[in-house]
Amino acid sequence: MLRGDGRVLDRAGIFLLVSDSGGAQASPAQLPLPGGQEGATVTLRPLLCATMQGPIGWFERAQGPAAALKAIGIGVPAKDMVDVPIVAFLLEHPSAGPVLVDTGFHGCVADRSSSQRARNLGSVGRMFARTVRMRPEQSVSAQLRELGIAPSDVGVILMTHLHFDHASALCDFPSATVLVAAPEWAAATGRAPFLHGYSRAQIDPRPRYLTVDFSPDATASAGPFAATADVFGDGSVRLAFTPGHTLGHVSVIVRLQGGEALLTGDAVYTMRTLTDGVRPWRCEDEQAFESSVRQIAAWQREHAGAPLIPGHDMQAWEGLQEVYR
Repeated sequence: MLRGDGRVLDRAGIFLLVSDSGGAQASPAQLPLPGGQEGATVTLRPLLCATMQGPIGWFERAQGPAAALKAIGIGVPAKDMVDVPIVAFLLEHPSAGPVLVDTGFHGCVADRSSSQRARNLGSVGRMFARTVRMRPEQSVSAQLRELGIAPSDVGVILMTHLHFDHASALCDFPSATVLVAAPEWAAATGRAPFLHGYSRAQIDPRPRYLTVDFSPDATASAGPFAATADVFGDGSVRLAFTPGHTLGHVSVIVRLQGGEALLTGDAVYTMRTLTDGVRPWRCEDEQAFESSVRQIAAWQREHAGAPLIPGHDMQAWEGLQEVYR
C-alpha cells in the first residue's frame, strides 16, 4: 500500500522506503547485525580513491560580498585551490568480516570520456568533479582485490552520507548490506536530490539498504554523542548521528586494540573546523551542524591522541598510517 509520504506498507506491516532511484528500496534496520563478537576490535585501513581540486572557500567560508563566488571557484586564483582527497575506509572485523565505510568514486570516474561516468556522477557531480585525478586501480574494489578481498566478501557498507563522492561505487558491491540513516535515505531518494549533492543513478538497486532510526527512543548516547547505533552489538563499530552537512549524516566510531578512532565524514571537512573554528560555505542545517561539531570536539578532548580522520583534509590524510590496529 503506497502512502502519501512515499512509503509502502508491506504485508508484514513493515514500512519500506521506496526510491525512484532505479527501483532501490530500503527497509528499517534491525540492529545489531549478525557477526558480533564480545570484546572484538577491528583494523582500520584508509583508502584514497581519487583527488580533486576545489576552492578553499568551499571548505573554509570566506567573508565579504564575493564569498559565494569564491566558494564555487569563480575568480579564485590557482593558489587558493586545494587538493581534496576522495576517501573510503576498510574495517576488518574478526567475525563479521570486511566492512566498508563509504565507497569513494567508481572506477568509471577515471575515464573522462565515459558515458557511464557522466551518468554515475549526475549533472551536479560532473560539475564538481571537473578536476578529478583518478586511476582505475584507485577504485575501492580494485584496492580490495590487491589486498586479497573480493568485492563479494564485503558484507556491510556503512554510509556516512550519500553524496556523489561517497556513494559512487555502491554498484560494485551488489551483495552487501548498506546501512544509512533514515533521513539520509529520504533526502537522497526524494524530489530533486541533485540539488542537494546526490546522484540518483548511484543508488544501485541490488544491495540491501537498511535505514537506521536515530530518533531518541531508538538509539543510545555514547560518550558525547547523543544518538548512536551499535552495528554488531559488540561495541566494535558504532554509528554516531552527526547531521548538519546533510540531514542524515553519520560519523563512525571504531574500536581498535589501542583504543577508539573516529571517522567524522563530512561533519568535519578539515581539522581547522575543530582547531580554528572555520566553517564550510554551506550545509543543510546550520544548527544541527554546530551541535555535531561540538560533540565531535568533545570526543576529541576525551580521546586525546586518538585517530580522528576528517572528511576531505589532504594534510591530515597525508599524515595517516597505512593501517590502524
